[in-house]
Amino acid sequence: MALWTVHGNGRRPVRDAVVASEERLSWPLTIGFGVQHLLAMFGTTTLVPLLTGFPVGTTLLLSGLGTLLFLLLTRNRVPSYLGASVAFVVPLNAAAKEAGASPAALLGGIVVVGIVVFSVGVAVKALGVRLLESAMPPVVTGAIILMIGLSLAPQSVSSFDQQRVPAALTLGTVVLLIVISRGMAARAAVLIGVLVGWCYAALAGHLVPERIAELADAPWIGLPQLIAPQVHIAVMPFVLPLVIVLVAEHVAHLKAVAAMSGRDLDPHVGDALISGGLATTLSGAAGGSSLSSYAANVGVMAATRVYSTAACMVAAIAAIVLSFSPKLAALINTIPMGVLGGATLVLFGMLAMVGVRIWLDARTDFADPVNLVVLGTAVIAGVGDLTLHVGELRVTGMVWGSVGIVLIYPVLRQIADVRNKPQSA
Repeated sequence: MALWTVHGNGRRPVRDAVVASEERLSWPLTIGFGVQHLLAMFGTTTLVPLLTGFPVGTTLLLSGLGTLLFLLLTRNRVPSYLGASVAFVVPLNAAAKEAGASPAALLGGIVVVGIVVFSVGVAVKALGVRLLESAMPPVVTGAIILMIGLSLAPQSVSSFDQQRVPAALTLGTVVLLIVISRGMAARAAVLIGVLVGWCYAALAGHLVPERIAELADAPWIGLPQLIAPQVHIAVMPFVLPLVIVLVAEHVAHLKAVAAMSGRDLDPHVGDALISGGLATTLSGAAGGSSLSSYAANVGVMAATRVYSTAACMVAAIAAIVLSFSPKLAALINTIPMGVLGGATLVLFGMLAMVGVRIWLDARTDFADPVNLVVLGTAVIAGVGDLTLHVGELRVTGMVWGSVGIVLIYPVLRQIADVRNKPQSA
């Protein structure tokens, strides 16, 4: 039995139709969509290990392997790409500075987080998705998706500002193709936009000289460096709160894909958490960063309306190949930050609007003071990156905003419901 059925004639999607997770287009087109996913995840997935002191090639390898594991365990029903989680950068650096943790000890913390996320997935699968829905109803998942999309805005704007002309060309190309075109060009808008921006930057001499030199010097073949983890108790206070962040990201992104594709993915929440937890555990066990479903890749699916897991598989295999070829990885790394900023400005914006769509579909009542106070405060804290200091531990706005919504909202909701309950005579 084939893993994917061919959508339509395979040469082009049916007009305005969604290419479902179990479908695919022709392999050349599927590879093209996979390349879009690769471009969407590449910048951040290679940046996170640089910021945390892990080997880039190793994280790239484990990102691809983790995605393949995710697709396998979710039985090709949940399209997703697992890239290096940005949420871990500040806590890991704080653990290294304040607790003197070595890279091996930081990896041990990632392994433990992955195991806990896996355990949450097992509990959800055994007890039912209602276990999670009680803590993360649509009003909460919509807020987290909105917060994720908006919290990435400064990253896109900063990249855009570095090279405004190629960034504007990329942005304009993506937007025009999505809005004007009704054919394949609209679905390949991100890839075409990045190519247009890169070509302009190359012709105008805007490519970074250091990256061109790295491309020239990089060998064609190289082996990723593997590092064994060590579990140290001192690292745990810095990383354990991130369990809630990873769970929230996985669930929020799954809800986003469900809302955009019109598919009910709630029965697969447990499998998604189990797969995501195992992927993070595998990554930390070999020297890679923590993995989470990627907002940029969800944005790619929103822009293309292609939810085929075959495209995610292509991106995963490409990441694995790149991890063994520093030359090819260096070539992709020549894409200017401005070009990536122009593309992600669209992708992150579309992701944020998915959060609003979930609120609308759930008929969220914003006259309710609990919704206004908790969600409004958490979203602004996350978007503004309001960092809290607990002793020597720094907690970013995205982390405590997500934790606050998941933990505090159900409590206040219960208090408000009890208070508003009519008293019997």
